[in-house]
Amino acid sequence: MGHGGESRRTQASDGELGDAVARAQQGDEAAFAVAYRLVQPGLLAYVRGLVGADAEDVTSDAWLEIARDLGRFKGDGAGFRGWTATIARHRALDHLRRRRVRPRVSALEQDVLELPAPHSTHDQAMEALSTEQALALLGGLPRDQAEAVLLRVVVGLDGPAAARVLGKRPGAVRTAAHRGLRRLAKQLAADGVTEEAPRTLGEST
Repeated sequence: MGHGGESRRTQASDGELGDAVARAQQGDEAAFAVAYRLVQPGLLAYVRGLVGADAEDVTSDAWLEIARDLGRFKGDGAGFRGWTATIARHRALDHLRRRRVRPRVSALEQDVLELPAPHSTHDQAMEALSTEQALALLGGLPRDQAEAVLLRVVVGLDGPAAARVLGKRPGAVRTAAHRGLRRLAKQLAADGVTEEAPRTLGEST
């Protein structure tokens, strides 16, 4: 099994992503489109977790910055995922500052549900994350835990990469992701998940 329960599928797509990014840096627009297609679903889901309904706009702004600064990026496919997540996170936090609201993880929507579920998971909670209820439950986690879970599971970053995005030590992020997943597993087991509709925390009141 891959280190940290990473699926072989992520590693394969990281290879494809690394190639696409290298070609895009030489001006190949079709290759940039491939990189976008591989990164966008996880990136949008992560941003939606931070800003809710405004995720599309914030992610679009992030892609403009990614395209503009592409020549400065150095690294492989996994590195590109981390770099794009960092840019998107800064955009999301700027957006929230302008709105003067605290970031909080909202109930995540359809795009996450359509992501391939990780195959070789190190934790049953990761399996559960492919279910709608688990994603809704993320909204109930403390923000550091929810963000760590989003970056690890949805964006597909490894521990050190997720730590760089969050500006924290890898150990702290590993602990937060582990606690978040354990809490999710507990909530999912609690009574097969309650039937009430999840609150969308990102909605403006």
